[in-house]
Amino acid sequence: MIVVDTNVLAYLLLLGPRTEKAEILRRQERQWAAPLLWRSEFRNVLTGYLRRDLLDLSRAVALMEVAELILAPHEERVSTEHVLQLVSTSRCTSYDCEFVAAAQQLGVPLITEDRALLAAFPEVAQSLDQATS
Repeated sequence: MIVVDTNVLAYLLLLGPRTEKAEILRRQERQWAAPLLWRSEFRNVLTGYLRRDLLDLSRAVALMEVAELILAPHEERVSTEHVLQLVSTSRCTSYDCEFVAAAQQLGVPLITEDRALLAAFPEVAQSLDQATS
């Protein structure tokens, strides 16, 4: 099992230059987890694609359904105290620290392309390149 940041999920489901790496990661590790926040973050990603006319509504809804199949079985509740403790020791947002907290609770890596998370939490955060090499 791994925790994946929303950017990794987006790379998997929205074709682009990082899709291949995300597909490799998915083949290597089938159990992906995330804090409940992932739903709002991914909806926001889809919103950007809708507003730029890169997706139509039915495709955006279908992608959300696929994302739910991947992550819903392993949604992790994180405590406010844990998240705020992580915030207090870094410059990362509370949103980002939810992913770190989830990974720490599960004792698994967090896969992310967020540079701030990679720098602040090298003991748990790994890039796609690190995770797939």
